[in-house]
Amino acid sequence: MAGKVDILTLEACELRERLASGAIGALELVEGCIARIEAREPQVKAWAWFDAEFARSQARALDAHRKSGRALGPLHGLPVAIKDIIDTAKIPTENGCAVDRARVPVKDAVIVARLKAAGAVIMGKTVTTELASMQAGETRNPHNLAHSPGGSSSGSAAAVADGMVPLAIGTQTAGSVIRPASYCGITGFKPSFGAIPRTGVLMQSPTLDTVGVFGRTAADAALLAEVLWGHDAEDPATSPEPVPPLLQVARSAAPLKPVFAFVKPPGWDAADPELHAAFAELVEALGEQVFEAPLPNAFDQAAEVRERINFAEMARYYYRYARHMDALGVRTQEVLTKGNAILARDYLAALDWADVLYAGLGEIFERCDAVLCPAATGPAPEGLDFTGDPIFNGLWTLTGTPAVTVPAFTAENGLPMGVQLVAARGNDARLLRTANWFQHWLAETAS
Repeated sequence: MAGKVDILTLEACELRERLASGAIGALELVEGCIARIEAREPQVKAWAWFDAEFARSQARALDAHRKSGRALGPLHGLPVAIKDIIDTAKIPTENGCAVDRARVPVKDAVIVARLKAAGAVIMGKTVTTELASMQAGETRNPHNLAHSPGGSSSGSAAAVADGMVPLAIGTQTAGSVIRPASYCGITGFKPSFGAIPRTGVLMQSPTLDTVGVFGRTAADAALLAEVLWGHDAEDPATSPEPVPPLLQVARSAAPLKPVFAFVKPPGWDAADPELHAAFAELVEALGEQVFEAPLPNAFDQAAEVRERINFAEMARYYYRYARHMDALGVRTQEVLTKGNAILARDYLAALDWADVLYAGLGEIFERCDAVLCPAATGPAPEGLDFTGDPIFNGLWTLTGTPAVTVPAFTAENGLPMGVQLVAARGNDARLLRTANWFQHWLAETAS
């Protein structure tokens, strides 16, 4: 039987198999996670709410369920961390905001209910930036505590990266899943817009808000995302379509080696020179499997358009917080002020851009399995006040396309830098399969 240290290094998919076979118990795994959290949380500060006995009680119940011989859920015994803007019944959900301090929902978010039905252990709530915006929280990058873990899903990314949990849930409105995953050296998956319901999740921007997941590998991300996937009548962004077999496809062999379209998104010239050098080497190593594809000129305005939509909708949906401006951080106040100043005509015109920009990607997607581009402008910035620039993420959030961060490089200062893979809307399973291939290729290339 594997010891606790070994357990914490295993991928979620392997843990699931061991839990299902009885090779390890849910309580054994949870105890390993608790020990890690207690040892590292004073430094990393990933958790907004954590109760070890609450986690143990769930694990004991799941072990008893398994011994009864009843069917096991797809996440049986797996600890999952949940970003603290996602409602959890009888557990504080404070949205990283002083205005919501001591707020305790009476009902689970739809995705939390799906986690419980799948047999997951709700490990606790992870730190978010204030109202999932730009005001940073206390979380530190596990690789170097003097650096940011990214935002806004800072605690979720850091908890997985530090081995506190194998899986976590975050959200993305600009780059809040893809960028923290890059900074923390793990896999982050932002699915196609509307794939995972947001009922019970703090609404910031209904046009952009997307639930995403964190794990060690693309297969881990597929495992968790598949459980969360699917229609919810209360979220109009979702549609009543069958849940795709994400995990099965992600772990399957591609019929041919994937082809990548290397894209230099707006902001490329200002990115870290180390990132430029790393991508030059990567493109050379991929050889005939990659071609460079310029984005249409219209994408130069994508960041401004996405921000206009985001800030205008934030001003609308955060109206109650604006009544308590003095209780909010400076960055949050600035965003709300900008949002209130946006004219209705400019906001409505911006809404048309998503489909226009997406149409401009059609020819690129027809020629490749995935777009290949940076997940962030470089390694995590030093200091905790700035969570990093989402310039390489927001255009994909705006167009509603699925994206995956794959850990790929290490900067000279020892911090990770990730590669971002992007596919056409609805091609999530195929994208995860490509990401899985890419991760294995990177490992083979490095050995």
